Amino acid sequence: MILVDTNVLFDVLTNDAEWADWSQRHLEIYALEDQLIINPVIYAELSSRFEHIDALESALITANIEVVEVPRTALFLAGKAYRLYRERCGIKTSVLPDFFIGAHAAVAAIPLLTRDTTRYRSYFPTVELIAPSR
Repeated sequence: MILVDTNVLFDVLTNDAEWADWSQRHLEIYALEDQLIINPVIYAELSSRFEHIDALESALITANIEVVEVPRTALFLAGKAYRLYRERCGIKTSVLPDFFIGAHAAVAAIPLLTRDTTRYRSYFPTVELIAPSR
């Protein structure tokens, strides 16, 4: 299994000028090798780009992406990592979804396909990140 971060999916959905090709290519490569998954947090973030749930469900089916639950141990870890972030003077309060995503990948011991590596590397150093080299 490979957990796919929201930013990679948004790149493809919005045809991002800088990242759509990279994201699409990596989704295709890893879909051939493994099961691509998202969790309810990523699903909720994705829903902001769709008018109707049927359209989102159809897009996930087309991309062969499965929605899986976040284990409670990952939820607990996310809270601990977020607390550490705040103790280190983290000022953004809207970052909690990243902690759910990183903790899910850490607890499940699965790679994360993402472009946003800084927070994941800092708070979930055991997670294998599939990311651009720059």
